[in-house]
Amino acid sequence: MDDPRTLPGRTVYLGRRIEVRTVQVRRPDGTIADRDLVLHRGSVGIVARDADGSLVLIRNRRYAVGETLWELPAGTLEPGESPQDCARRELREETGFEAGRIVPLGRFFLSPGYCSEEMHAFLATDLEAVGQDLDDGEEISVEVVPDGRVRAMIRDGTLRDGKTLAMLALERARG
Repeated sequence: MDDPRTLPGRTVYLGRRIEVRTVQVRRPDGTIADRDLVLHRGSVGIVARDADGSLVLIRNRRYAVGETLWELPAGTLEPGESPQDCARRELREETGFEAGRIVPLGRFFLSPGYCSEEMHAFLATDLEAVGQDLDDGEEISVEVVPDGRVRAMIRDGTLRDGKTLAMLALERARG
């Protein structure tokens, strides 16, 4: 598979967390097409459950959609950081909990039609409250929600964040 960073093209935007590139790709029929791609170093998401099986959810202000969404905690990998270390860090920063146990659930691409971001999902248990440590500008509140209420939130459309829905499906498939 071609690395999108090495395809012929140009960088349109270079930010703190993403690079937007217009690249040329060769289609199976031999013709050349331009594609706009968002390159991302990867991310993590955490399904955090307390001793009662309730989920740690956050309410996160999302300017791209103009709403505050219900989500599982997540964040971007720092250069050189392992996914598991990132998951521990993001859980602590966003929710104020540290996990005694954290295990991988799987990986998935968030929007592979235009973005390279791959998310590593983890299950965090044996939680201990240590206090939130939000990044500047983050608007996040935390709520521990019983599993039955989370399922109702999915059914009634209250919970609409794609990565959260995908991680809950991975956890459920695990058994």
